[in-house]
Amino acid sequence: MPLQSTACPSEIQPRRFARVPTHTVGVHPEHREYPRASLKLPLRLRSINNTPEEFPVTLVTRDISSTGVYFLCPRPLPVGASLEIDVVLVSKPMGHGSVVLSTRAHVQRHEPASMPGWYGIAASFDDVQFDRDDRVPSRFLNP
Repeated sequence: MPLQSTACPSEIQPRRFARVPTHTVGVHPEHREYPRASLKLPLRLRSINNTPEEFPVTLVTRDISSTGVYFLCPRPLPVGASLEIDVVLVSKPMGHGSVVLSTRAHVQRHEPASMPGWYGIAASFDDVQFDRDDRVPSRFLNP
């Protein structure tokens, strides 16, 4: 089932996924309000607290849900820090059909990872936008 985004009725609420296809990729083994899909996806950290990263590197997610993401980072990020991140959901050769989730997020927690010198970062999405590099066929557009 394809990912969908829905508009929330209140201006205060951010845009979120309607559903993450956890039935096809597995669910992280915890009981949460929003199930997390255990996926290793490329993540680019573009800015921290509105300061662009001078040399953005590609990191890796551990899991993702409709409300946030957990990823590994070579440095701790302060709780409450504002982030701009891109997560590559679909990557196609020659860039035709790729889908990137671009979002602002806030760090909820950080913890040492099992790899020395790396940290697990949990961030909640503030707003979600999908960037596609192909044209969506008209049959999939709402009239």
